[in-house]
Order: sequence, then C-alpha cells, then structure tokens
Amino acid sequence: MTVDDTPRGRTGSTGRSSGGGGSSRWAAVPEHPRYRWVVLSNTTLGTLIATINASIVLISLPAIFNGIGLDPLQPGNVGYLLWMLMGYLLVSAVLVVTLGRLGDIHGRVRIYNAGFLVFTVTSVALSLDPLHGGAGALWLIGWRVLQAVGGSMLMANSAAIITDAFPADRRGMALGVNIVAGIAGSFVGLVLGGLLAEWDWRTIFWVNVPIGLVGTVWAYRSLRDTGVRRPARIDWWGNVTFAFGLTALLAAITYGIQPYGGHTMGWTDPWVLAGLIGGVVLLAVFCLVESRVAEPMFPLALFRDPVFAGGNAATLLGSIARGGLQFMLIIWLQGIWLPLHGYDYADTPLWAGIYLVPLTLGFLAAGPVAGYLSDRAGARLFASGGLVVMALSFAGLLLLPTDFGYPAFALLVFLNGLGGGLFAAPNTALIMSSVPAHVRGAASGMRATFQNAGMVLSIGVFFSLMIAGLAGSLPHTLSAGLTAQGVPAADARAIAALPPVGTLFAAFLGYNPIQQLLGPRVLGQLPPASAQTLTGREYFPQLISGPFHHGLVVVFWLAIAMSLVAAAASLVQGRDRAARPAAPAGLPEGTAPVERITMDTPTGLAAGKHTVQPGQPDPREPEGR
Repeated sequence: MTVDDTPRGRTGSTGRSSGGGGSSRWAAVPEHPRYRWVVLSNTTLGTLIATINASIVLISLPAIFNGIGLDPLQPGNVGYLLWMLMGYLLVSAVLVVTLGRLGDIHGRVRIYNAGFLVFTVTSVALSLDPLHGGAGALWLIGWRVLQAVGGSMLMANSAAIITDAFPADRRGMALGVNIVAGIAGSFVGLVLGGLLAEWDWRTIFWVNVPIGLVGTVWAYRSLRDTGVRRPARIDWWGNVTFAFGLTALLAAITYGIQPYGGHTMGWTDPWVLAGLIGGVVLLAVFCLVESRVAEPMFPLALFRDPVFAGGNAATLLGSIARGGLQFMLIIWLQGIWLPLHGYDYADTPLWAGIYLVPLTLGFLAAGPVAGYLSDRAGARLFASGGLVVMALSFAGLLLLPTDFGYPAFALLVFLNGLGGGLFAAPNTALIMSSVPAHVRGAASGMRATFQNAGMVLSIGVFFSLMIAGLAGSLPHTLSAGLTAQGVPAADARAIAALPPVGTLFAAFLGYNPIQQLLGPRVLGQLPPASAQTLTGREYFPQLISGPFHHGLVVVFWLAIAMSLVAAAASLVQGRDRAARPAAPAGLPEGTAPVERITMDTPTGLAAGKHTVQPGQPDPREPEGR
C-alpha cells in the first residue's frame, strides 16, 4: 500500500500560517524549492542539539558531581546518578507520542518552535545551579526533566516536518541527514562533553544557549506548517494511561539495577515489581482505550501495516543493541583500557570520547548516502543490511581481548557505526512514508518513543546482565587480589561483599575506587609499595578485566541476537516504494496512480482505498490539503 506524498503548498504564496511570524522572503514560502532545505537545516540542528545534550551529560558526570560536591558512588547517592542518566531519556520516551499528536492537531511547526524555546531556557537554568550536594543534584535533575520536554517537542515533530516538505523520491536522503545527525549527536556529545568538562562543568549547558537562541529565532522566522492539520479533542485517558504506564515501567527498570535487601540487584523489590506489573497493565489499558475512543492519541490500526509495525520493531531492537554498545564501550575504555595504557583516571572521559570517533564517522559516512541510494534502489535491503553489519561488528568485538590493539577496535566500531547509518535513514523513511499525512506527527512520535525507550531498556538490560556476570566472579577475584597485596582478610572480604554496581559505575565514570574503598586506615597499615600498587593506574583495571569480559560476552551475544531479529523485521516489510509501475498516458515519466489511505473511521484505517492520479485533488481529503 502507498500514500500520496506529493508536497503541495498549502498556505498560499505569502507564506502566512499559524507556524510563526510573517516574512515574505522565499525562506518562509513553502512553495519555493529552497524552502525544503531550510526545513532540513533547522530540524537537523534541533535534532542534533537534543541528542548531543543527552550524551554530553553522560560523559561529564564525574565533573558535574565534583562540581556540586557529591560522591556518586556513595550508596545513598546512586539514585541521583541514575536519574541524571535516565531522567532525560525516560521523559523523552513518554512524551514524544503525545507531543507528536498535538503537532497533528495544532500544527507541527508550532510545537517544534516551542520546543526550541523551552530547550534554550532550561539550558540557562541548568548552568546556573546555585546549590550543592543532594540539593544541587535535584536542581539538575528537575531542570533536565523540563529540558527533556523541549527536546521531545523537537524530536517528535522534526521527522514529520521533513516528510511534509520533501517529495517521496527525496525523502530518504533528507531523513538520512536528519536521523543520522541525531544518532551521531549522541557520540559527538561524548567528545564535546569530555573537552568542556576539562574546563568547567557548567559549560556543557552553556554551549546549548547560543545554538538554541539561533535555532529558536530561525525556526520562528522561517518554518511554516505545510502538513495536514485535523482539529480533534485531546484523548486525555489515552495520554494519562500511556504516560503513567510507560513511566512506571521504565522507572522500575531504572531502580531494578540498584541493590536491594542484600541482593546485588533490586528485581525483588516490591516497588520495582509493582512498577513493572502496573506499567504493563496500564499500557494494556491504553491499548483498550485507544481502540474505543473516537479520536485516539495514537491510531493503533497503523500497526496493521507490516511496514510500520516492522519498522518500529526494528527501531526498538536496534536502539537497545546500540544503546548497550555505547555504555559497554565507555566502561571498557574508561575503566580498563585507557588506564592500562597510561592515562590518568581524571582524563579518561575525554579520551574515551576521542577513541570512539570512528563510531561517529561510520554514522556520518553511511547515513546520508544510504538515504540517497535508498530513494533510488529501495529502502528495505539497506535497513536490513545495516543491521547485519552491526551484528557482524558485535561478533568482531567479542573476539577482541580486553587489552586490545586499537586499530582492530577502531575498525570494528567504525563498522558498527556504518551499519547503524545504513539502517537509520531508510528505516525511518519507510515508517514515515507508510502513514497518512495527517497522522505523521503521531507516527514520528511513536518512532521516537521506540528509539528512546530502547535506550532506557538497554541500560536496564545490559547493566543487569553485566552486574549478574560480575556478581558471579568479581567477589572472589577482588578478595584474592586484595589479600595478595597484604590487605587484612576481614577488610578484603568486606570490600568484596559490596554490590558490584558500585564497581561498575566506578568504571563507567572513570573512577579508581580502590583508594576510596580501602580508606586511609587500611592503606596506612600496608607497606608503601603495596599501597602504591593498589592505588595505581593498572591494578584496578587488571582486577576487573576478567569478570568484565565475562559479562561483555553475554551482553554482545544478546546485541547480536537483537540486531539479527531486527534485520528480519526489516525484511518482512511490504513492497518497496521505489518499485513503481509505469506512468499512464498523459502523466510524467516515473509517476503512477497511487492508492490513498484514508482515516475516516474514528478508530483507525478505513477498510476501503481508492485510486487518485498524481496532482489531482482527492475529494475525500479535508479542504486545504
């Protein structure tokens, strides 16, 4: 099935609409051929700043916590650390569908522009944190949640705005630039955060302000709503059940990796179980509500389309696999490889970002090219092939020793980025081109939800697997290694009995926890040579490298399985949109009658479909389309 995506100016030659302030220049006139490039440039900037912000905080956490005077490895402070990591992603995952649907109703550009403004204002507030300790952490977490609202406004509507502006035969290229810029932004933020954190932790938020101001003014002056808007009532029950259900589920996963009641993880915590069960129940209620209400928040009938359903399944699985890779590589580099190669722990966040540059280059090299070629050769094989390349790169990483040679590592992470770039743009083009024009905002939000939820799930899944692996081998390794250096057996056993999540976070943050765990009392009793060995750069990495590699094998095998299942989901999608029948007499070469899907039934897709010649009005579409 196909959708007529031929772009038409819908706001008149003056370019006036509800999307922002007036301007008679070509940049504000949707009919002008250069307008689409204004759309692509601005939405790519919005997507880039939103995704950079997530990873720039990730790599800068040690500097942030040092700046506000908080030790994130203290048991009572682990919650602050997790919410700094997960809060932004969780809020984004919950809100993007709602904000995409609001864009369908009130104008995608209007919601997108407001998102740029919210994002910029909250960046200022984050940089001005006046508090210290736990209060300072709560200030940052609260404003990060509000910043995620602005980021969600940008992410939920950017793909829909591009889809409105570009014709189907150029959409893959445009979405390729936008989507790959967003994914690459998560890795660019690693390098940028490492550089800025060396100067001042507040600069990681300051950097957003000038970019946000330029983007906000540019968006309000230049962007216009060119898509279909269909007035509708807000589906409050759908919004509430979806928001609370997904929040409960993802928050429970967040707390599940924390210790509880003497266990290494919290999956037996009644609150975690209540969140998991309650979240699933509320999401089931959401599906029931959406099938009954007249104007649903999200038309679930879209999932009857194998293109839409398969594309979103591939998005979720690919996001989980890619998210797990990012965290595991940071732990591998900061906690083990860089200290073994002579880097001070204070410098490892910066150098971890630098050594992951090949991953970013792979995305940047493949994304726009894959989008361009998929417009001409079909998107399905590019999407599926990219996931297979990702799976092969995971298999190659499995074969590397813990203390690897960098050229082989760089090649494998480049191939992983290349596979991700080959997948992202064609998959997004397939999803966005498979839905009716007036629900593109909701569809874009659902795609972003699967992507962001996959990142949150990856933290829960991969950290849990890694902690389970460490719990089996780390205590004995730690106890034996400490006693071998003269640490009293009682102290060594007490340290070895601590939950491994602290050790994992220490490696993730680039800390050497041995000095903190032993303390001045124990270190003062040891011979100077032993104390120096225990607190040196090489002892802790060598100690955890064996248990870490055991957990890494489990994590990467799961990533391989997810990538291959996602590739299969891409392969079972429907007919390639690039394969089009010959043009009937009187029409330009390469065009053909198209079947328009309509959404005239209140709960989903109409049963019927009808043929309309390109360029001719559709009597079943609302006036102004």
